[in-house]
Amino acid sequence: MTEGDKDNNPAEAAAFAASGAAAGAGVAATVGGMGLAFGGTAIAITAAPVVAAGAIVGLAAYGLKKAFFK
Repeated sequence: MTEGDKDNNPAEAAAFAASGAAAGAGVAATVGGMGLAFGGTAIAITAAPVVAAGAIVGLAAYGLKKAFFK
C-alpha cells in the first residue's frame, strides 16, 4: 500500500455506487419505458443502462466527497 492509498475506503465507495444504482433503478421504475427516436428510427432504453448510469453518478459523488472533505 502506498502513501496515497491509506485514504481509500472501498466499502464507502461501494455504498455510494450501490445507492446511485438504487436511485437509477428508482428512476427507471418511475419513468418506465424510455427510448430515443431520431432519423425515423427508435431505440429502446431498458433499465440496465439507467441503473449503470446511477452507479456512475454515485461514484462521482464519492469522488467529489473525497475531493472536498478529505
